Amino acid sequence: MSHKQTPYSPNFPTSQGYSPPEEVNKKNESFPMQAEGGYPGPPPGPMLPPGAQPLPGMQSGFQPGLQPGFQPGFQPGFTPGYPQPQSGYPHPQAYNPPPIVQQPVPQGPVTIFTIYYLREYVSNKLCDLRYGGWMTIPQAPVNCPPGLEYLSMIDQLIVKENVDLLEAFVGYETNNKYTVKNSLGQMVYCAVEDSNCCSRNCCGPMRPFDMKIMDNFRNEVIHLNRPLACDSCWCPCWLQSIVVTAPPGTVVGSIEQVWSICRPSFVIKNASGDVVLRIKGPLFTYTFCGQRQFNVYSKDGEAKVGKITKNWSGLAREAFTDADNYGIKFPMDLDVRIKAVLLGACFLIDFMFFERGLPPVEGYGML
Repeated sequence: MSHKQTPYSPNFPTSQGYSPPEEVNKKNESFPMQAEGGYPGPPPGPMLPPGAQPLPGMQSGFQPGLQPGFQPGFQPGFTPGYPQPQSGYPHPQAYNPPPIVQQPVPQGPVTIFTIYYLREYVSNKLCDLRYGGWMTIPQAPVNCPPGLEYLSMIDQLIVKENVDLLEAFVGYETNNKYTVKNSLGQMVYCAVEDSNCCSRNCCGPMRPFDMKIMDNFRNEVIHLNRPLACDSCWCPCWLQSIVVTAPPGTVVGSIEQVWSICRPSFVIKNASGDVVLRIKGPLFTYTFCGQRQFNVYSKDGEAKVGKITKNWSGLAREAFTDADNYGIKFPMDLDVRIKAVLLGACFLIDFMFFERGLPPVEGYGML
């Protein structure tokens, strides 16, 4: 039995009659399968990119190792004849970190004073790191004395008296130092008392002093002057007062004590001597585990507009030091000059009622 041959396929073996088809000469094929002779080679002349000009000395055609547009031995990115790095350059020096300066701390056996000092130091450093140190300078309002623009954007101040180790250990009265912060804990001012040794240790809390209130750049922006006077209700003609100047030399207001039998009372005056606010204190000024408020009223004494608060500072701080904490609250739209006068009133209240001395002044009202 025979069958007609079918086109060759690799799946069908030749032993069964399958064979590859005969190659037909396809003369009309435009792309022959076999390469024909006479195929044109590369055109004579240099092979250059479009628009490139041959360099001098270039021969026709390709040269081994030659790239069109580059000279023999030329390396792209380097200028022929560029000097090579010369020897003798110094080697990198080893980095020596600066020595670490340790903060001095009290020496000797660990006592309650040492622990308290370290706690205060760490607390202040953490506060500076958390809140970024000093308050940024806001835009000054119209007719604002220089340095008082800080007070234009706040309605609360926190006054903290710094702890002095010499005063805590020995009992020697030193100049008081304060930090004034806003409600976020950022520094606004720092205040330093300026008085002599004789008045501090002989007159005690009644001493006269000048106080410099400085900003972040250590510029004195507010100056307080307290003359020597009495504060007892038995001497109504020679009572306490503080004159506030901002900038120093320009009076912006004053705080004057008003005679009263039991409760402390003050008036806040502007630069013209007119009463603008009144302050009324508590009957008892003891602050054991509590607060004492000195309320700020309008000039007629009817509407309460703010307060000065003496805060409890803790057992160790209250027992061994006279460093106190205060809070001052006032309206946001209050004149910055009157805000500065209220800050001075806080310092006057601190010296009159909460400064440790001989005899101690903290106790029963004006008696």
